[in-house]
Amino acid sequence: MPWNTRFQIEKYYSPSEGKTYRGKLPEGINGEFGPGIRSAVIALHHISNVSEPKIHEFLENVGVCISRATISRMLTKNIDNFHEEKADIFQAGLKSTTYQQIDDTSARVNGENWYTQILCNSHYTAYFTVLHKDRETILDILLCGMEKKYCLNEEAFDLMETFNVAKIWQQKLSDYKNKVFSDEEMHRILALLLSPDINKNIKKRILEACAIASYHQMTNIPVVTTFLSDDAPQFRQLTYHHALCWIHDGRHYKKLHTTVPYYQEKVKAFLNKYWDYYVKLCEFRKKPNSDVAKQLSAEFDRLFSTETKYPPLDDRISKTKEKKESLLMVLNFPEIPLHNNGAELGARAKVRKRDVSLQSVTDEGTRANDTFMTIVQTARKLSVSAYDYILDRVSNRCEMISLAKLIQEKSALS
Repeated sequence: MPWNTRFQIEKYYSPSEGKTYRGKLPEGINGEFGPGIRSAVIALHHISNVSEPKIHEFLENVGVCISRATISRMLTKNIDNFHEEKADIFQAGLKSTTYQQIDDTSARVNGENWYTQILCNSHYTAYFTVLHKDRETILDILLCGMEKKYCLNEEAFDLMETFNVAKIWQQKLSDYKNKVFSDEEMHRILALLLSPDINKNIKKRILEACAIASYHQMTNIPVVTTFLSDDAPQFRQLTYHHALCWIHDGRHYKKLHTTVPYYQEKVKAFLNKYWDYYVKLCEFRKKPNSDVAKQLSAEFDRLFSTETKYPPLDDRISKTKEKKESLLMVLNFPEIPLHNNGAELGARAKVRKRDVSLQSVTDEGTRANDTFMTIVQTARKLSVSAYDYILDRVSNRCEMISLAKLIQEKSALS
């Protein structure tokens, strides 16, 4: 059974100073509930996925007189220290490996469809719920709160070419080559140079190209050089290298449904070869070798030049072949995983959360969910008790080493 604790605070008056001195409450005592109850509420909601009404029901059943509004405040108010921890986790995570895995899933915020971006590697998982899932939004996340700048360097013009920005618009921007602008300045320049009736996508592509080029030049935040993801377009061009998930690519073959036994055998036979080749790539990761890398590259060309006389399968094989560079990124960077299961598992955790609590209503609640999901999932990867960690921070003891510091230590050993 819970109990009430009464604190007697001593007060002393100093006649010589004309001041009254008052004792302090123990660390972590804030308001009518102590760190035990506050930590339990956070743990039940974010570790055990218990909804707020059920938390209220549970606490009342064990004799705690508490309102639903108080429970809501415990989950969203006075948690700036946890928001800071999340920011530290994310920056430490970005520094901890040469690659980052990314995925997204749908989210609901006050009746609207939003998206949760999941970034991770073997040391951490971070969540960011945002209104859009375009390339510019992901770049904002990677900037770690830094101001977005726009650079019109050689890379920016190369990206404009990739984004199919017409030469006429590139020529108009050439007078500003190698200059860096703020967001306000860049929009003002585009308003002067571009026609008012220009397709809004052209302006968007120019802004994306210049913002990405500027991001790649930054030195005060960790710049991601390699993304591992599925083949969603918003993940492309943000990093110098883009690795694709073999598991995701393989799923397309499983969608080839046919009632013709001959074609069924063709699909089955090719999938056996597909996964045999995947196993060879897994072995290569364990023992990288330049000669083996050349052999695997040549074998990829042979395997994905196969013609089966089953048009849907042949079409799928040719599409995989077109992605050779991204699928074989592991041959140049053996540390990169062959699949994106880490990010997909992070997305599933968000889906399970959504099953229990369909949506957040306020920006405050949305941010709190992202923060605590980041802490809980990262603690799991680092083999840290999320409850102990939350209690340590809620009580202001701060005796446990920070998760960000643990990420640094783990990455230094790997």
